[in-house]
Amino acid sequence: MRSAWRVLALMVLASIALQLYFAGRIALMRVVAPQSTTFQRSEIARLLREQGRVMWSQEWRDRDQISDNLRRAVIASEDANFVDHSGVEWDAVENAWRRNNQAQARADKAHQQAQARYERTVARARARGRKPPTPPASTALAPMPKIIGGSTITQQLAKNLFLSSERNLLRKGQEFVITFMLEGLLGKDRILTIYLNNVEWGEGLFGAQAAARHYNRVDASQLSPYQAARLAVMLPAPKRFEKNPGSAYVTGRGATIAARMGAAEIP
Repeated sequence: MRSAWRVLALMVLASIALQLYFAGRIALMRVVAPQSTTFQRSEIARLLREQGRVMWSQEWRDRDQISDNLRRAVIASEDANFVDHSGVEWDAVENAWRRNNQAQARADKAHQQAQARYERTVARARARGRKPPTPPASTALAPMPKIIGGSTITQQLAKNLFLSSERNLLRKGQEFVITFMLEGLLGKDRILTIYLNNVEWGEGLFGAQAAARHYNRVDASQLSPYQAARLAVMLPAPKRFEKNPGSAYVTGRGATIAARMGAAEIP
């Protein structure tokens, strides 16, 4: 029993030390731009593994070197209540949780139906003296629920800065903790600046300056409202949209975001 308490105490101390590490790193970001994020480092490793080389474009730009058009466009597209919430929009999290549970219930039902069909097939094969067939992949264990959706800009930054792409309750809980640290230690303006300098806009393409030069041949400070809106549209799936940045979807959605930008409040 005493050994168990020692292990528990060590786990608590390790958890506290980890949170202090995150807090220290975040506090430093008030004055020092982060050199890289966990997501970027994982992308570098992937590119080296798959291609044997890394084509990378990223240039830090301070707050006054990034067009307010881009700041408004990203808020209008990604997180309309960015300046008002405390880092997490609980209504959106609740809705995402409900959708995930519904999807999991459907997956469980499909798994049970596939299992029942397989058991009937096995029973018929044995009745006829035949070898039972190999279970199909659909009879494997149903996937665990994925806690996804409802992420604010601050949550996206928390995930990209420090966390893996793994999706589970523990990682989501750590994301919330880091999110509140970011909000408390940095504030909205600095959060948005760091986000815009590190978010992915294509394979090996990170940050507003690199995206503005690559897609529009201008600096991040010179983006027009419509150019900024089209860049904002790409953020949910940059590797897909970079293949055709002038597609009908990007163009049409960009027009919608541009129309919303006037109502988007920036810090």
